[in-house]
Amino acid sequence: MSFVIETPAAAPDLAAIKRRQQATWASGDFAIIGTTLQIVGESLAEAVDLRAGERVLDVAAGNGNATLAAARRFAQVTSTDYVPQLLEKGSARARAEGLPVQFRVADVEDLPFDDASFDVVLSTFGAMFAPDHRRTAREMLRVVRSGGRIGLANWTPDGFIGQLFKVVGSHVPPPTGIASPAQWGTESYLSSLFGADAERIRAERRHFAFRYRSAAHWVQVFRDYYGPTHKAFAALDAPHAARLESDIVALLERMNVAGPGSLVVPAEYLEIVVTKR
Repeated sequence: MSFVIETPAAAPDLAAIKRRQQATWASGDFAIIGTTLQIVGESLAEAVDLRAGERVLDVAAGNGNATLAAARRFAQVTSTDYVPQLLEKGSARARAEGLPVQFRVADVEDLPFDDASFDVVLSTFGAMFAPDHRRTAREMLRVVRSGGRIGLANWTPDGFIGQLFKVVGSHVPPPTGIASPAQWGTESYLSSLFGADAERIRAERRHFAFRYRSAAHWVQVFRDYYGPTHKAFAALDAPHAARLESDIVALLERMNVAGPGSLVVPAEYLEIVVTKR
């Protein structure tokens, strides 16, 4: 008789993955991309029915789209991210508009706030990228009060950005052992993360339109300024980088609804409001 001894797979080094993520998001200049997404923050602020005076926490805030949307509605806003350079961009935007916002370096997986400190927690295309999904959800639930709301905007797996993840991942594989961030764009996965603590979860599919001069223009902007694609191209030699560019251009042209003279690519995302039990 023979026996097969299975060696359990080593757990992923989440701390090392997070360090690499921080370096990725600090590369390029995400604010160039982020400011084009402002409309998503405005929509999310309306979806959570934000009220003046409410205590709002924006997690993985990037350059502050949800932050500014909440502050424009006279909320008391704390904006957090684990990349200081991104918070500096958000702070400059808030100063330019004369909006009173507190900015604080903080990791969404380990928030430095007491339980039930906030009425609303927001994140636009941010929390979904944290490597430990369940810990991220627990932290957001912990810091929001009973009856408070968590509002999220997450790219879906089948939308443009979800497909872009797959294209880039076929050339530069993502870290092994961690769940895809695109899972945050599915109702069933969100129910598994928040359902036990939620009075209700409301989800609506929406679209953000990427509007650029051409597919080549989109690639140039994202190659130069968007951390994940910036790093992906940097990791490849010239022939492999050319193949990645070709595959992204093909995806863009396939999803372009503007015709040959311009580029408009609708990118599906899930807008979620979780009301805490």
